[in-house]
Amino acid sequence: MTRTAGEVLVDTTVRLAPDPDANPLLPLIASGTAGLGTLGALAMEQQLVIAADLLSFRHLAERSAAEEPTSAPFFEMLAEGEAVAAGRLGAFAEACGVDEQRVAAYEPLPGCQAYPSYVARLALGASPADVVLALSANFASWGGYCATIAKALRDHYAFTDEACGFFDFFADPAPELEERARTAVQAGLDTGRIDEEAAHGHGRLLQSYESMFWTTLARP
Repeated sequence: MTRTAGEVLVDTTVRLAPDPDANPLLPLIASGTAGLGTLGALAMEQQLVIAADLLSFRHLAERSAAEEPTSAPFFEMLAEGEAVAAGRLGAFAEACGVDEQRVAAYEPLPGCQAYPSYVARLALGASPADVVLALSANFASWGGYCATIAKALRDHYAFTDEACGFFDFFADPAPELEERARTAVQAGLDTGRIDEEAAHGHGRLLQSYESMFWTTLARP
């Protein structure tokens, strides 16, 4: 019996759900024990991730328009979201004490930049519909992380709503993005363009690289 896009998305998300210890930094932030220096590093690494992912999603939108038009709206919305997130990230960085001098002297951590590098690789050559499926599964855990961080920043660090805006943005439900994902995946299923095992492989690496991001920042 043929499965629907919704069933495939749920199944992939469940299969790729991260282990409870995949993000060792999250409990430190949630308890208020992560230092401002670590939060500042998180801000600067995210600035680089957002800039890279914005380019990747724009490229995926362009590729999709030519190869798999039903996937294009998903990536277009992702690119728009990255642009909004970039505008909100500055307030978080400022609250962490990050200034221009610190940004200029900062050396990006390889463990944090592996994730956007892999997204760029997917943008260059992976099937757009497979990438929609893999990213959708990854975003499920990312949204939960952001909700926890946003609450902790208010409860333990006295950050303003503006300073928490970056995490609020990703923590909020995105029904339109989910609908665009369903449409893209359904079209992929209908035309035989979805390779669930390939998508699962992409998603597994995305989750692993995301775990690497948080583990790198959690190191003393």
